[in-house]
Amino acid sequence: MNKKQLVIINNEKIFTEDGNYFCDNLDMKVLPEGLSNYYSVNYIVRKSKKKGGQNLNLKNIMPASNIFQFISFIFKTFKLPDANYLLITITPYTFISFLILFLFGKKRRFIYLMSSGHEEWKYILGNWSVWIYNIMHVMVTSKSKVIVCNERLHDKNKSYLVSPSRLDERWLKDHKKSSLDKIRLVYVGRINPEKGIYEFLKMFDEVKSDAEFSIVGYAKNLEIKNKNVKLLGYASDPQKLINIYDDHNIMILPSFTEAHPYVLDECLSRKRPAIIFPDIAYVINGRKGVFVSERNINSFSETLKYIINNYNKIQNEMENNKLPTKKSMIKEFSNIIDNQIF
Repeated sequence: MNKKQLVIINNEKIFTEDGNYFCDNLDMKVLPEGLSNYYSVNYIVRKSKKKGGQNLNLKNIMPASNIFQFISFIFKTFKLPDANYLLITITPYTFISFLILFLFGKKRRFIYLMSSGHEEWKYILGNWSVWIYNIMHVMVTSKSKVIVCNERLHDKNKSYLVSPSRLDERWLKDHKKSSLDKIRLVYVGRINPEKGIYEFLKMFDEVKSDAEFSIVGYAKNLEIKNKNVKLLGYASDPQKLINIYDDHNIMILPSFTEAHPYVLDECLSRKRPAIIFPDIAYVINGRKGVFVSERNINSFSETLKYIINNYNKIQNEMENNKLPTKKSMIKEFSNIIDNQIF
């Protein structure tokens, strides 16, 4: 039986080398590869000059060097019979793609919102830019089936909710006992302003204990003077990430804005508590083991103290977490795409 056609259109940049494809964003590997189990996937992306750490196992990848080639790839997909189109987030590239699909009557359109674009544009470009995103958002979401990954973005009358995950069975077994002789914090993620990492580094300099802090990600532009801060570099291999979480006892997620941070479920799957700040308290969503600190050294120090003093109790409570898996996420997507009437 032939698989249905699915065209995924993304602003993601992908590097090509000897017929292989690489990207930095693990999310943009997990989703298209997972959906390829259900559909014949054509993946339209932008071309990168930098080789990422993720090797994509997909056949039909179309990396565009410029917007004109990007558009030409969209037109090429028009020959595919009864194709579904999945746009990933709203950017200038995906907005132009939406306009083309709309004008040429391609009705099976889906938009996947992975975060609040209004907030991201605000933090990256400033308040002045939000109105631009809002225009694109209104147009795209009013004429597409909307898929979201967070309750805060969800309107049951206008969107479909999925539970994103990169977890497979490796994450949920063979847990390592936490070492509690000192506080060992870890941050896993991008080094971007909206992630709050720069502000957190200043706060960590005020921590009076012999706590250690490890950063996992591309951190070339970070100037580190604190001897207790370690740069572990970029890591994407699941087993390597599992080992990193296991070697630490608390994860810090200092973001100003998030939708559904994968790292939260990753650390909880390894029974490591997490600390966040009030800006993103909405991501807790009933999860045990996530603690909210005010964004100041006194509150943060008290939160650290409480976690370390009650660590075993917290881990026992975390046993009640029902975490989504990669397999369940992909199944949710396919159910939404297959069950729509246009």
